[in-house]
Amino acid sequence: MSIEVSALAIHPVKSTAIRHLERAEVRPWGLAGDRRWMVVDDGGTLVTAREVHELFSITADTPETEPEAGTALRLSADGHEPIDVVEPDTAPIPVRLHRHDLVARPAEETASAWVRKVLGRDDLTLVWCDDPERRSLNPAYGRPGDHTAFADGYPVTLTSLDSLARLNEWMVEDALQRGEEPEPPLPIERFRANVVVRGAEPFAEDDWHRLRIGAVAFRKAKLIDRCVMTTISLVDLTTAKEPIRTLARHRQWDHNTWFGIQLIPETTGPIEVGDPVVLE
Repeated sequence: MSIEVSALAIHPVKSTAIRHLERAEVRPWGLAGDRRWMVVDDGGTLVTAREVHELFSITADTPETEPEAGTALRLSADGHEPIDVVEPDTAPIPVRLHRHDLVARPAEETASAWVRKVLGRDDLTLVWCDDPERRSLNPAYGRPGDHTAFADGYPVTLTSLDSLARLNEWMVEDALQRGEEPEPPLPIERFRANVVVRGAEPFAEDDWHRLRIGAVAFRKAKLIDRCVMTTISLVDLTTAKEPIRTLARHRQWDHNTWFGIQLIPETTGPIEVGDPVVLE
């Protein structure tokens, strides 16, 4: 069976709108432009769309998504003037991303003020990861020298349209068993992956160990445990029970629900939509 890349995406500011690409550059720490920025509160703790759904309504562009922008980062949102943001040279401050104590450089005050205005909170700061090499990965799944920026755990995430199709089938079957009207199929964007593939058996990626996309080699770190962020609609920002309810019935073990895999690049270079995925 022929497996290929069906979509590529980055998320320049963590938890902001998905930015699709036809071509991406793979760096040791992930796709170029992906999750180098994030929003933190006054205590330096990561703020995500789990807590502030409206983060999804902010569009962040970089030279990877908007080459003509001529700036490190451009932020836009409906009803607000866009703002261009430079890579800051401010002194690093302590930040916390889930269980990880890191450092990051605060953006210029005008950029953080823009974020505060859009999200309606006065305790937020936009920060930038100037050096992804400072953050090493969990040694249970990574190796010395592996690193990433502000991804949850590992540099690249991959999901499968074939697995999504099976998940959507389960959602319909389970709803009918409960005597309920089935909900519309979920889009793959709910899972905010960097790489989406098609052409494999559903959940075949669970058993992948090494793969090559185009000329770039990756190894699997682990499966992805899923959280409530997948239950937030990217259209109207409402929260529902799916897909966690169905994943909990069909894809739950070790006290987590699972969908997709985490990858660590072993080489670098370009990958494109349509590239073959070769298992090794």
